[in-house]
Amino acid sequence: MSETAFILIIDNQDEESEKLVQILRQQGHACRIVHTGEDALESIPTRRPDVIMVDAKISTTSKTDFLQQAKRLAPDAETILTGTDDDQQLLRDKKIPPGNIQFFKSLTKLVNRDQITKAVAEAAEKAKLNREHRLLQQQAERRLEFEGIVTGNEQIIRMFKRLKRIADSKLTVLILGESGTGKELVARAIHQNSPRKNNPYRAINCAGLNENLLESELFGHVKGAFTGATSDRKGLFEVVDSGSLFLDEVGDMPLAMQAKLLRTLENGEILPVGGNDIRQVDVRVIAATRRDIRSMVEETEFRDDLFYRLNQAMIRIPPLRERREDIPLLIEHFLKQASQLHEKSVDSISPEAVRRLTAHQWPGNARELRSVIDQMVVLADKNQLDIEDLPEHLRGTTDIVLASVPNTAGLTMEQMEKIHIANTLKLTGGNREKTAKMLGIGARTLYRKLREYGL
Repeated sequence: MSETAFILIIDNQDEESEKLVQILRQQGHACRIVHTGEDALESIPTRRPDVIMVDAKISTTSKTDFLQQAKRLAPDAETILTGTDDDQQLLRDKKIPPGNIQFFKSLTKLVNRDQITKAVAEAAEKAKLNREHRLLQQQAERRLEFEGIVTGNEQIIRMFKRLKRIADSKLTVLILGESGTGKELVARAIHQNSPRKNNPYRAINCAGLNENLLESELFGHVKGAFTGATSDRKGLFEVVDSGSLFLDEVGDMPLAMQAKLLRTLENGEILPVGGNDIRQVDVRVIAATRRDIRSMVEETEFRDDLFYRLNQAMIRIPPLRERREDIPLLIEHFLKQASQLHEKSVDSISPEAVRRLTAHQWPGNARELRSVIDQMVVLADKNQLDIEDLPEHLRGTTDIVLASVPNTAGLTMEQMEKIHIANTLKLTGGNREKTAKMLGIGARTLYRKLREYGL
């Protein structure tokens, strides 16, 4: 079945129009009938059509004016038009691009069912590609790169501005975000835009290190402090003295180590393992965690005094699923990097493949997306990536196609609810408030279900 589309029909013959609507609805499309061009122009802003079907009953002059205005209101829409050779010539004289117009002598009397459904299917597919191409162009125009972080998202752009102000200060910074969102990129950006940018920068992941090893890594040790300590060794705090230290996954730091870190943050003092001499350091600490650190403080799993000391300035990085407009930009960015890294001549990706990738939930965020693009580039046997290059779990469409009489036998109640919500959301043109009202549930309940079902 072709992809579901919204069809706007302009025709003043009710009986013929209803026959047309019946055919299209059997194909899963939504339809609206209006009788004049003026009615159509009033209708378009309320819901942009994918396909506009215009009957010959509208006069030639008003037909060209209508097409020009409709193109302005619905730039992605494809038009199926009835008319004569003279109509086509007049459109060329008016300099109306013919690329999004199909001509037929009649919509119902002289055109059979298969021709109609094929024409609409082709027009709907072209409209979808038009929309995706336009959105990609808009996203590319809004593209902003800062210290290796690529975005077109307003929230991230505001974060950049906040980051620059924080970087110029002496505040300790706490970065919150899921795994793979780019916390270390943000930490490096803070260092590179700070007065310490010409001084050392180091990073350490606190997860997976036991207390003794972490203490030695951070504060160093003296000869004989433990088995295998055959010489004095500086810790990271001494190595980056006058620079910046990034403590990744600080939420996983053992409680005993938290107390020692707090002491260093408060007075700049470190004591190497096995040593007696306190040493002074000047280090800016940037910490990060994927965990809900406020809840950890409430559950006494993380020291409240250390949390307050780390949280002099907080930066939250939203997950990729909350900024889907960044996914096409990141795809392009990672594609260029992967092609250079793996010495491949892959230079583009199809809009349909981008759509599938954009619809994915990306629990691993940008790190997962980068891994997928790397894999696709390495395995590609042509210059453009397409759907068949996607990993198997991403090839299946995430769209739910409407059917006139869906077969729900064998589906769970959860699956049926997901389909019903998705269909209602499409019916309202993506308006969540209207969707919630039609479903008879609260807006918060709808938002929760959308997250649960990945819609």
